[in-house]
Amino acid sequence: MTAPHLLVHDHEDNVGVVVVEGLRAGTRMLGVVTADNSSFELVAAADVPIGHKVALRKIASGDTAIKYGEDIGRFVADVGMGDHVHVHNLKTKRW
Repeated sequence: MTAPHLLVHDHEDNVGVVVVEGLRAGTRMLGVVTADNSSFELVAAADVPIGHKVALRKIASGDTAIKYGEDIGRFVADVGMGDHVHVHNLKTKRW
């Protein structure tokens, strides 16, 4: 197995974390679900920096982001599968 591009904790997560430098749009990413060590493929729709998130499916504005099995915020814009998820389309629910 090659090294993964993306880590996801649980199958219920809707975002994953990029774990490689220089991820470019169009890259066919190898994703690993750490809960059961299963893998999947997903195409990056944008350049995404290491440590940033990628949408694992199409997500509507207003939906909750789930990372590592936890609610990490609310989407403030629609995102497509493979899109970059960061402060431009995801906000905390704390304020």
